[in-house]
Amino acid sequence: MRTWGPLTAVCLSTFMLLLDVTIAVVALPDMAGSLHASLSDLQWVMDGYALALAALLLGTGAAADILGRRRVHVVGVVVFATASLLCGLASGPGMLVAARCLQGLGGAAMLATTLPLLGSVYQGERRSVALGVWGAVSGAAAAVGPVLGGVLTDGRGWRWIFYVNLPVSVAAVWLTLKVVPESHGSHDVGVPPRERSRAWGSIDWAGTVTFAVFAGGLTYGAVRAGERGWGGTGTLVVFAAAAVALVCFVAVERRGTDPLLDPRLFLDPRFSVVMLGALAFNAGAFGLMAYDSIWMQSLLGLSPVRGGAVFLWMSLSAFVVAAVGGRLLHGVPPRITVGGGLLLVGSGQFCMAVLDTGSTASVLAPGLVLVGVGTGLVSPGIAGAALAAVPPERAGMAGGAVNTFRQLGLALGIAVYGTVLTSRMQDTLPHDAAHALAGGAAGALRGAFSDHALRAAFASGLNTAAVVAGLTATAAGALVVALVRPVRATGTGVTESSAPALTEEATAPRG
Repeated sequence: MRTWGPLTAVCLSTFMLLLDVTIAVVALPDMAGSLHASLSDLQWVMDGYALALAALLLGTGAAADILGRRRVHVVGVVVFATASLLCGLASGPGMLVAARCLQGLGGAAMLATTLPLLGSVYQGERRSVALGVWGAVSGAAAAVGPVLGGVLTDGRGWRWIFYVNLPVSVAAVWLTLKVVPESHGSHDVGVPPRERSRAWGSIDWAGTVTFAVFAGGLTYGAVRAGERGWGGTGTLVVFAAAAVALVCFVAVERRGTDPLLDPRLFLDPRFSVVMLGALAFNAGAFGLMAYDSIWMQSLLGLSPVRGGAVFLWMSLSAFVVAAVGGRLLHGVPPRITVGGGLLLVGSGQFCMAVLDTGSTASVLAPGLVLVGVGTGLVSPGIAGAALAAVPPERAGMAGGAVNTFRQLGLALGIAVYGTVLTSRMQDTLPHDAAHALAGGAAGALRGAFSDHALRAAFASGLNTAAVVAGLTATAAGALVVALVRPVRATGTGVTESSAPALTEEATAPRG
């Protein structure tokens, strides 16, 4: 227990927080019926969690350096558990979305501290083993999510996809307090508590707030565009506010002595392209899952369990490729693994853009396998590609930025592809009917429209959204292949094929 207890505690928390990224996908139709939720409500059920993770990840990591990583991690688990209880008790879509945002806050505190905690406990070969186990658990959480969500939704009801977090949270808190030692950032080791309290004021709160406003505004604008149009006055105002927030964020970070994310890193094309790849990866690979699930359940009549099982084609492919590739692809340049993986994700989405009125769920299988293979290549390699593009002292910052951009990509993907889906549906259905259909209300529409018309509209919308997702991943993959080149000038021996290992600096949440 003393040796591997910390790994077990951290993996419990990691499994739970990453499980909640995908577990809700197959429960969306039941949520819509139970809470009378609209399409935008369902989008925010998914986006609220991902967006809070993206917006607060870097800020909570900075706070953990000062307050103590174990302390922040435990608080994060408690917040996550409380939010999970509120999700299960939700009486309406507004309460559910608010609780999901609170879940994301707790998840950000957990995710920001997982790798730093492992890095502070394990060294040498044991650290490599611990990081390998942590990576496998992360992949397993994504694989199990849709299936477990389907089982719970079919059995006890959708509220139990949140209640299941409660006993896991209790175990995680108990084990963390028992076996995980406290640790602080490298700048705060040995600093007296009084000095740490003063350092609390040095946290980049302005950067945290401006980035949260930017990410939230961008996502809200994309969701609003589906309801009011891209050129609507309200939509343009939201996008303008997001742009102003981004300018403020860059200005704050350039002037700060200890920024959350140094804008100067983006002057290196390699780093910029890797961040674009991280954004496009989560958007292209996972942004359409919610709509695929709604299509399978509301139009094809699949149960949540059978609908969730369809995604095993992707999850298991990703798990196998990541496990095998870790040995066979060691030393292969990141531009090949990450760039090639993104191209495979794009190809998989193109393969799924073939739906018609007679299509069954099996039509998705070849495309899901390709997306899974691409995911198995990109997910393990993209953090290393980011670390290889920055100075060693910025390794922690780069690692946090990858997770931030991945979660932001998921939030934007869900929002943008939902807008594309409903816009295409409106070629054959009225505006309100298209949004109702995309929100899982096919049963209520069958009295006014034929089943053939509903199937045709949803299929055409999914096809168009899949093409957009495919183009997103393909464009990012091409840029990674073209621009993420070997490091020429060093003296340190770091090249594209020898990305830095996850050292203590690399496993810190910020540089």
